[in-house]
Amino acid sequence: MRKILFSLLTAATVSTAQAQVITFEELVLPKQDTFYLNYSQPGQDVGQDVGPIHFSCVYDTAWGGVWSGGFANSNRTDTVDGTYLNEYATIAGNGYNGSSNYAVYFEGYVSKKRILFSGAGTPTSLKKINGFYINNSTYAYRAMKEGNFASRKFGDTTGTNSGLAQGAYPDWFKLTIHAYYNGSKLNDSVDFYLADFRFNDNDSDYIVRDWQWVDLTSFGNYIDSLEFSLTSSDNHPIYGMNTPAYFCMDNLDVQITLPTTVATTENYIAKLYPNPASTEIFVNVDPKQVKTLTVTDMTGKQLSQQIVTDATNVVSIAHLPSGMYLLQVSNGKQTATQKFYKH
Repeated sequence: MRKILFSLLTAATVSTAQAQVITFEELVLPKQDTFYLNYSQPGQDVGQDVGPIHFSCVYDTAWGGVWSGGFANSNRTDTVDGTYLNEYATIAGNGYNGSSNYAVYFEGYVSKKRILFSGAGTPTSLKKINGFYINNSTYAYRAMKEGNFASRKFGDTTGTNSGLAQGAYPDWFKLTIHAYYNGSKLNDSVDFYLADFRFNDNDSDYIVRDWQWVDLTSFGNYIDSLEFSLTSSDNHPIYGMNTPAYFCMDNLDVQITLPTTVATTENYIAKLYPNPASTEIFVNVDPKQVKTLTVTDMTGKQLSQQIVTDATNVVSIAHLPSGMYLLQVSNGKQTATQKFYKH
């Protein structure tokens, strides 16, 4: 019994993970203690792509020009000015771990803004956002800590008719994050409290002023965008939320896992017998790997061909004159060859 050892090129799918932490240091600001906002194309999303992520941003020319919402890049350091003139600063005074740059989100006056994968990968790619670091803006922090012309100092019971002791009002400021995939909102959401005064022990009340991690791994591997929504306990009956609708983001941790087809070589054994033969030969192969068996003369001229249907295949050679021939074993792309002799 002759054995034919042959190699077939096969395709295998492997996953290649591309991980990236977006620190916003990738974006060069023109100077220290400044911010960048795209003023072109008012009313349109003119946000920036950083790595595989698009950060939406909209500007409006109304009222002399305003930021309508989305993300701005900043390295502002002012932790004191609690007015809207300081809307681009974080209360930490710098980015996560002392870095310079970070992003500021403003909910704005139009539809909720998102961050989304900017066409990276394919529809079958696994797209995952592990999380990011978050902090309050100086504007929002000071409004909650001290109050201003529109916002109530958190915990303050003045005008609430709550009957609670001064400083005990259960205020809160919350970010809710929803994930989307192919235009559909996932059922899960993630909440993060930027301030929380609902504790029985007032000493536990807090307003975030240091960078905190927001874990988004619960969204899983199939997401292509995130939507943000800010809500507060301090609201006006007509104009809505009094708390400034801002938060700051840094070190967004994203991952894309791309399905990649690679070529691999695998060795197989075909058994040919008897050899020499007179009327027929038997060929044992794996029918999942081999498609055809072809008999040729020594010049390569095809004399017969049959499709592999079973592990043991009978090839008739009764009609052939005596002599040397070739058996070709093929998977449709690669071919292995073995000589045999007809009596």
